[in-house]
Formats: sequence, C-alpha cells, structure tokens
Amino acid sequence: MSAVRRAVEFLVTRLLRSRLGVALGIAVLVLGVVGGARLVAGPPDPTAGLSNRPSEPITTVHPTTGDDGAISTTTTPSPVTRPGEPTPELVAERFVTAWLGRPGQTAEDWHETLRPLSTAALTEKFTGVDQADVPTGAVTDDPTLRPRGESFVEALIPLDTGQLRLELVAPDGRWLVDAVDWSRDE
Repeated sequence: MSAVRRAVEFLVTRLLRSRLGVALGIAVLVLGVVGGARLVAGPPDPTAGLSNRPSEPITTVHPTTGDDGAISTTTTPSPVTRPGEPTPELVAERFVTAWLGRPGQTAEDWHETLRPLSTAALTEKFTGVDQADVPTGAVTDDPTLRPRGESFVEALIPLDTGQLRLELVAPDGRWLVDAVDWSRDE
C-alpha cells in the first residue's frame, strides 16, 4: 500500500469522523470562502472606513447657535429688584423670622405672617399646616444667597438644627418665597 493511499484512508476513516477533523474541515472551508471573496473584491478603498478622520468636527448644531453646555462661562445675572421693594436678602430674613414664629402664636397668625412674603402657590401649600409641625431652630448665621437669574434666587439659612433652603422668585421685581426645603444636620 502506498503512503498516499494510507494518508487518504487515515484522513477519511479516522480524522474526518472526529470532532477535531470536522473543526479543521470547517476552518479550511471558511478560510477558502473569505480568501476567494477578497480576491474577487479587489483592493480595498483607502478612503472608506473609520481610519480616515473628517477634516472638521462633526456637529449637530450650527456654529452660530448659542452655547447649550452644562457648564456656562457666562456670569449669572444679578437679581433685579423693583424700586422701593425689599431685596431678596431682606425677604429671606423676614420669611425665616416668620417661619420660626414666636411663642404662643396661633397657626392662623403664623399663616398671616407668611402670606405677604410667599407666592400664592406656596401659600396654598401651607393650607392646613400647623406651625408646630414644621422644623424650626435658631438662626446661626446670615443667609447665603445663590443668584440663579435676574428673577430667581436660592437662599440658604443655617439653623442650629439644620439648614433652611428658600427659593425666591421675582417675576415682576417683587421678591417672594416660592419653595421651602429643610435639611437636618447630620
């Protein structure tokens, strides 16, 4: 028996019937198909694909459109107060004084002292709220104002029991408290 015949017989009877033989057969077939496809397709186009970068940045917004980024390089406008009206600092101080109340004050009196310093929406939210149920304490420092625009300011008032945060709005130049939030010191 010749060596070639024995090699073919070994290939057909043992190697191709094993898992290794089947895997080798599939690999040869796949490489043959890929190689043939490359030969038929010709040389690759050097301008196609991700290897070439555009000469200018790809944008979805026209370059003359204003900045819409999260970090602004412009300064926040100063709060605007109508002449003769109290500043946001003064309104915040007055509101905190009314919020903390005084001993023996009724819930009705407490609401009445808050009403001229609050927006209609906040006054409505306070309906049915009892002063005894709101967090209080003593003011420990001056309010810190964070201007967010000409008609929106955030005021932070430190209390000995936590921090009171007020949102003040002035759509017509008259400052009023629109939201109240309190956080406890940890």
